[in-house]
Amino acid sequence: MVGSNEMRCTNVRFVDTNLLLYAVSDDPAEQEKAELANKILEDGDLGLSVQVLQEFYVQATRETRQSPLTHEQAVGLVVSFTRFPVQELTMPIVLAAAELRRRYHLSYWDAEILEAARTLRCDVVLSEDLDQGTDFDGVRVENPFRGT
Repeated sequence: MVGSNEMRCTNVRFVDTNLLLYAVSDDPAEQEKAELANKILEDGDLGLSVQVLQEFYVQATRETRQSPLTHEQAVGLVVSFTRFPVQELTMPIVLAAAELRRRYHLSYWDAEILEAARTLRCDVVLSEDLDQGTDFDGVRVENPFRGT
């Protein structure tokens, strides 16, 4: 995992949790998004954070989910996603996220995603939840599911 400056993903896209969740969805209404999410994951050149992996585990195993994953399935996927650079949570990220939240009126959790991406030197965050095309001080949001 990435916690120091030895690995960086310059020009690599940062993946938000929703993309990982669509990749494992078997909901017929989400089939097109699931196919696109899996294609993106196969392309490689991605980065993510411990926060994204935590959110994935919690949401993927949630009992109210249409087809929740078992603990073993979710943990196996979390481990498999570590093939990408993973940014750990650090105090500088926490403080920068708090400031970004204040400046842009974001949720703290969205700001933490953006700051983890910035720390990995990713200039694009793939997210369905943040505003498409918005640039947050050099980290731009792209919604890969726009139009699906």
